[in-house]
Amino acid sequence: MDFFEQQKRNNRKTLLLIVIFIFLLAAVGYAVDALYIGAPVPYATLIAVVVATANSAFSFYKGDSLVLFSLGAKRVDEAAATDLKTKQLINVVKEMSIAAGIPMPKVYIMQEDSPNAFATGRDADHASVCVTTGLLDTMTREELQGVIAHEIAHIRNKDILTMTIVSALLGAIVLISDMARRVLFYGGGRRSRDSRGRGSSGGIVVLILFVLAIIAPIIAKLMALAVSRSREYMADAGSVEFTRNPQALASALTKIANHYDKVVDKATDGTAHLFISDPKSSALSSKEGKLAELFSTHPPIRKRIEALRAMGASIGA
Repeated sequence: MDFFEQQKRNNRKTLLLIVIFIFLLAAVGYAVDALYIGAPVPYATLIAVVVATANSAFSFYKGDSLVLFSLGAKRVDEAAATDLKTKQLINVVKEMSIAAGIPMPKVYIMQEDSPNAFATGRDADHASVCVTTGLLDTMTREELQGVIAHEIAHIRNKDILTMTIVSALLGAIVLISDMARRVLFYGGGRRSRDSRGRGSSGGIVVLILFVLAIIAPIIAKLMALAVSRSREYMADAGSVEFTRNPQALASALTKIANHYDKVVDKATDGTAHLFISDPKSSALSSKEGKLAELFSTHPPIRKRIEALRAMGASIGA
């Protein structure tokens, strides 16, 4: 499979998952609003969607600056850069931006021994790429190109927007499921009397609502993780598209995997998914198996390397 087909495949997968997200939200909302509360207007669903969207919108517009600040990243002043590694980083970011056909993003460096990198920003005009000092110390120029091309692909592919949409849907499902649990808990007596009045159908409604309130957030979270993994594969394919050198990223990922004893100390659960390799799940990422992969924001590095090699074979690299 070549890198273009890999990108199309992961785009289709992302779209399918978002459609399932919407249907799941509609199902939970219907269970709460129509079946249980009996409101003519889906108030609970509307409230959940508005609150989750507002929260995601704030993250979309302000999240990049908050992330960079929380990680202690320092912006690189291109004019004042004298260090050879920093100059090389700037040159590589310029090259990959040209290859992707997007404006050059702002460049940041964070003091961390662990080799890693991430991109953030709501669109190509407001994007930033950040690398750790460990990455600069560890990678060759070609490997650095592979990593930066991966991050540039995230920007080109509008992955921040995609994950913002997913976060809004996930947030809405979690909120409305919480409403359902509260309705069941606080309104249990009244609703149970109503249920007896309606016969067995009332009990079925309560059971459906209870099951949805429990499993919907879990399913939604797993789907969000699946979208994240899909976008990682897509960014890997983008790296190959820009560099025509799949071995560069494969080699970089191998080095990153070999440094799992070094974690990005400042990374949190809220920022870990941004990195090229999840810095907070080394034990999970090093395991094989469907269960380990199911709960990870990133695909196993071994599988990513295999996919890169397959793309290399398709282009004769």
